[in-house]
Amino acid sequence: MNTTKIRELNDQARQTLSGCRVMVTQGIQQLDRLNAILSAVREFNNFNSSNDPYGEHDFGKIELFSETVFWKFDYYYLALEYGSEDPSDPAVTQRVLTIMLASEY
Repeated sequence: MNTTKIRELNDQARQTLSGCRVMVTQGIQQLDRLNAILSAVREFNNFNSSNDPYGEHDFGKIELFSETVFWKFDYYYLALEYGSEDPSDPAVTQRVLTIMLASEY
């Protein structure tokens, strides 16, 4: 697998919220601050060996509004039925960015 390509695709999708499906949990919706949360996810850049051991930029943790918010990528084939075997290939992979409260994980 091409980790560099996966990281680039994840960063692009997260920063632009395009090239992926964005799923927001009920807990996030109930905070009624979706725009601020989406901005924090887009701007996240605190990747290190503890939270990004594989260098794919596929997970983040944000403290916001006295809440811990997680975001994460999952990779599926285009029909969203099975996990993609090659997340570095956007021709066969649909990225899903899920944003949730830590308590919902």
